[in-house]
Amino acid sequence: MFVHLTREEEDALDEKHGQALSIAYKILLSIGKATNAERLIPVDWVHLSGVNYNTIGDAGVKFLTKNSEEMRFLAPTTINPMGYDSHKQNNLSNNFKRQQMEIVKAYEKMGSVPSFSCIPYELFQLPDRGHNVSFAESNAAVMANSVFGLHTNKESSLSALASAVTGKAPYSDLRIRSIRDPKIKVKIETELNTELDYGILGYFSGKSIKESCVSFG
Repeated sequence: MFVHLTREEEDALDEKHGQALSIAYKILLSIGKATNAERLIPVDWVHLSGVNYNTIGDAGVKFLTKNSEEMRFLAPTTINPMGYDSHKQNNLSNNFKRQQMEIVKAYEKMGSVPSFSCIPYELFQLPDRGHNVSFAESNAAVMANSVFGLHTNKESSLSALASAVTGKAPYSDLRIRSIRDPKIKVKIETELNTELDYGILGYFSGKSIKESCVSFG
């Protein structure tokens, strides 16, 4: 599948606006080809994972530190929790704390909001229904699509980072209306009272239904 790029996007891909922006476009272009995206579209908000040092390790620190010299976020960007509570550091090694703060400094240098939350929808004003966002946090992607009427795929830390830098995302999968529209409706004939009830409903629905978009009622 060929992803159609604008002249501006082609220039960025060809490093006419720097290597870092080109890297971001290459990431999105690879994802776009793999997901049969026809083009890239603007996103109104990006939420990043890959903030915890335990998650990304030394390689992640090196990547972020190096690219933060040039990368700047074009989309409003919030970030996931880091690897420790800032008020409880007694049992952490100095190396862990140092590396964690390098990650934080890199993201802030690129332009992120220091939200440190996996539920950014509880903290910030949401875009209008139907708008596109790019969320790497699993629960945020589910809430965005299923509750708030926003459009996002479940992004990886790298794809969301690329969206933050470019302000774009591939137009594919759950960003497309015909794919989002549910083909199956699950009728619930009993009252759901606890988190366990909802968990069981979700588990058996997922086991029984092949479609990824389902309506419950």
